Amino acid sequence: MVERTFVMVKSDGVKRGLIGEILQRFEKVGLKIVGAKLIWVDKDFSKKHYEEHVDKPFYKGLEDYLTSGPVFAFVLEGIGAVSLVRKIVGKTEPASSEPGTIRGDYSHISYSYADAEPGRAIMNLIHASSSIEDAKKEIHLWFSDSELYEYETVHEKLVKGHL
Repeated sequence: MVERTFVMVKSDGVKRGLIGEILQRFEKVGLKIVGAKLIWVDKDFSKKHYEEHVDKPFYKGLEDYLTSGPVFAFVLEGIGAVSLVRKIVGKTEPASSEPGTIRGDYSHISYSYADAEPGRAIMNLIHASSSIEDAKKEIHLWFSDSELYEYETVHEKLVKGHL
């Protein structure tokens, strides 16, 4: 099934100049970028995006992290996009992410390191929707319909057998 999913290169990934490397990983497997923008998130928007975490003890650090610089938000489309993106991204904790995943290759922070200082977030470079339902909600929050595009890639033509 063709799906859309929301992905965000967080401020640490933007500041490290990893947007291109990260996008390349998704494009190489045939996922299509259908919307993208650079945005500096404010505290109100952070609360909307992470609404399920607002009352948790770690939220303040998460909010400070998300609002500390611009993020690169984008929407990917492809067959099984939600689960494929999650596989490419790796586990939430970079220290336990497998080599070959984005977090496993570009970060190494552990939960214990982040927890050692109150209010420190785990800098893990990237956010990816966890389910089809979350993807729909996050895409709607971050993008208007006019910011999302329909087009066909060469990869799609190959998958359909039309090339």
